[in-house]
Amino acid sequence: MIESSHFEQTIAAPIEFSGVGLHSGAPVFMRLLPAPGGCGILFRRTDLDNFEIPATGRNVAKVSYATSLMRQGVLISTTEHLLSALIGTGVDNVIVELDNLELPILDGSALPYIEAFRDIGLKIQRRRREYLRIRKTVEVHEGEKFIGVYPGEGYSVSYKIDFPSPIGRQGFVVDLATRDYGAQIAPARTFGFKEDEEKLRNMGLIRGVSESNAIIVNGKGVINGPLRFNDEFVRHKVLDLIGDLALAGHHILGHVVAERAGHAMHTALVARLLKDRSAWELVTLGQQKQKLKSRISARTPALVTA
Repeated sequence: MIESSHFEQTIAAPIEFSGVGLHSGAPVFMRLLPAPGGCGILFRRTDLDNFEIPATGRNVAKVSYATSLMRQGVLISTTEHLLSALIGTGVDNVIVELDNLELPILDGSALPYIEAFRDIGLKIQRRRREYLRIRKTVEVHEGEKFIGVYPGEGYSVSYKIDFPSPIGRQGFVVDLATRDYGAQIAPARTFGFKEDEEKLRNMGLIRGVSESNAIIVNGKGVINGPLRFNDEFVRHKVLDLIGDLALAGHHILGHVVAERAGHAMHTALVARLLKDRSAWELVTLGQQKQKLKSRISARTPALVTA
């Protein structure tokens, strides 16, 4: 993470992106704007009278091959890569304007966002960041698929996948407190099997896919290599997970474990977590440290000087 403060942050200046939607194939122009403290991540459809949809769990639409938000029938699709980049770099407040229903897929990863954030910089704000600290275990099971979140220091993710050859089984563990997101997670691209292309296109999906924005594999290997990492596939699943869990509305303090999960299970965990108010608490780390110092000082005898 670029994050260097327990205070909220926003981007230092507007940023513009353009491209096509992964599934719709539709052209889209998107602009990220600095936002005041406490705003959170707010999407705005400029083509629909600036209709706004906050990036929170209550606005999650039906999820399958991407994570979409919906409010009052208005849809914003494929939000996970941008949300992941924002969490990974410690951005709390931003307004995301776009003129179509789906975010641009760019190169299929979160790297273009990370590079843009580094170019323009982040602005530390006066409001203290509230973290969602996990207090007890919350899990979601679906056959052999599984995801859970557990109490722990920092924010760490452990993910395992199991796909047909040539991907196979892969696992990856990352601690976001080490600030490795930009180097270890952000460059990992979305992927798919060539044999599934016709079926998905008939479902109205992946109309914007190309060899420049996705890893495409068949039974023999990667069609459009080389890979950025030997285990790029599982790293991208971690990228997606971080983006989906951003819909909890706060940076998480805890440990997440997932096996063979996906967008639907990621967002199901968010829903279950937010529903169980006893499973978490909101904390501001800077204030907690100050309170601890105050308690220690109160128990320590004062020095008397003549």
